[in-house]
Amino acid sequence: MGNASDTSILFASTISKEYDILMGTLYSVFCVLSLMGNCILLLVAYHKRSTLKPAEFFIINLSISDLGMTLSLFPLAIPSAFSHRWLFGKVTCQLYAMCGVLFGLCSLTNLAALSLVCCLKVCFPNHGNNFSSSNARLLVVGVWCYASVFAVGPLAQWGHYSAEPYGTACCIDWHAPNHELSALSYIVCLFLFCYALPCTVIFLSYTFILLTVRGSRQAVQQHVSPQTKTTNAHALIVKLSVAVCIGFLGAWTPYAVVAMWAAFGDATQVPPAAFALAAMFAKSSTIYNPVVYLLCKPNFRECLYRDKSTLRQKIYKGSPQSMLKERSGSNSQRNKDMSTSLRLSNGQQESYGTCVHCTESAELCHVTPPQRTACTLTASAHRELTVVQLSAKPQADFL
Repeated sequence: MGNASDTSILFASTISKEYDILMGTLYSVFCVLSLMGNCILLLVAYHKRSTLKPAEFFIINLSISDLGMTLSLFPLAIPSAFSHRWLFGKVTCQLYAMCGVLFGLCSLTNLAALSLVCCLKVCFPNHGNNFSSSNARLLVVGVWCYASVFAVGPLAQWGHYSAEPYGTACCIDWHAPNHELSALSYIVCLFLFCYALPCTVIFLSYTFILLTVRGSRQAVQQHVSPQTKTTNAHALIVKLSVAVCIGFLGAWTPYAVVAMWAAFGDATQVPPAAFALAAMFAKSSTIYNPVVYLLCKPNFRECLYRDKSTLRQKIYKGSPQSMLKERSGSNSQRNKDMSTSLRLSNGQQESYGTCVHCTESAELCHVTPPQRTACTLTASAHRELTVVQLSAKPQADFL
């Protein structure tokens, strides 16, 4: 944590306290929704990992970058907004800004790679079918390396990180290009290679997909091939990818516009509230991906419902009511087994008038060869007779 005087001078909020409280409240909502959504999406993806398609690796990577942004930015931005100033000093400000740039650029570059893969699958199926999961993993690694170059640049004095114009967060120093050539070159490269180029790739990829789908729709309707199910799955991924891209670009475009205004215009003329509002839109991008895929992708929903049912069953099995029911069931089963054992004691079937326990001496009870016996009571004495002998006795003697 930095020096307190530096914090109070360099990181004082330049917007109203009410606006800061509003930002802190919205950031808290974004943080909870992003944590829940992205963690659930990653859990579902883990459970269906054996059936993941190559394009879905980019959806998982997008959730990882969104979760990284959530965990690295919101815990610092929320208390700073409520405190009406940045609380964590210069060093933490540099790390905060680097994480914001890294995860933000990774998400945008990842969406560009996803659009290329979707275009390859739909427009060039002969090549797209050869795109495997290992190719997707390599491309994901390339996405992180590409974003890391621009995120580490300001730490190596190519550009600068500093406090946001509104004071309670940190990002790229948008005022530096007005008076420093290296900072200007960094901003130009950042805009061209990390915003304009990915947006162009996304736009052209989905344009080609739209044209290809329109041209082949009639042929697909007339000739249903065995690959129809796979084609439908690809079409669904394309639609959801378009929705995620629109949401992400809609969230980050206001910030890009305001940043370019400050970098290439007069930075002193940009209202701090404009940066604050644009930053709120940008941070909302972390919730779009899980919302779109968990609500709109059938196999993700089915896996989520299955996991929820399994969890509910585990919770129910551990509840006191379930344990009591199991205990009573086992007791009734034990009683049933005991009664069966009593009926079948000595290996003989139960019948009316049979005495199971004989109290005579061992010589009377163990007769060779074994015979069926019964006990009779005459006056105050009792004795054991064989069944043959019993037939000749009066019925009144039978017990």
